[in-house]
Amino acid sequence: MSKQTFKIEVTDTYGGEVNYCWVRRFTVQAKSFRGAIKALAHQYGGRWRFDYSTGDMARYNQQGAAICAFVEYADNEGV
Repeated sequence: MSKQTFKIEVTDTYGGEVNYCWVRRFTVQAKSFRGAIKALAHQYGGRWRFDYSTGDMARYNQQGAAICAFVEYADNEGV
């Protein structure tokens, strides 16, 4: 399996719900959602825990913080 491009959107949460008071966007190369979040953690820090997946997107929560990340394939633009 070759590496693919993933978009990651990191934002704050309030009561476990996505808040979007601020947002940071990243692009990484990886083989899977898990690989993409590991690449983000390696570059920018943080410990991430898997929350759920819808098949074409996965949500991870940062441990010890009210922050979540959404990981999706970059080629889903306009789908």
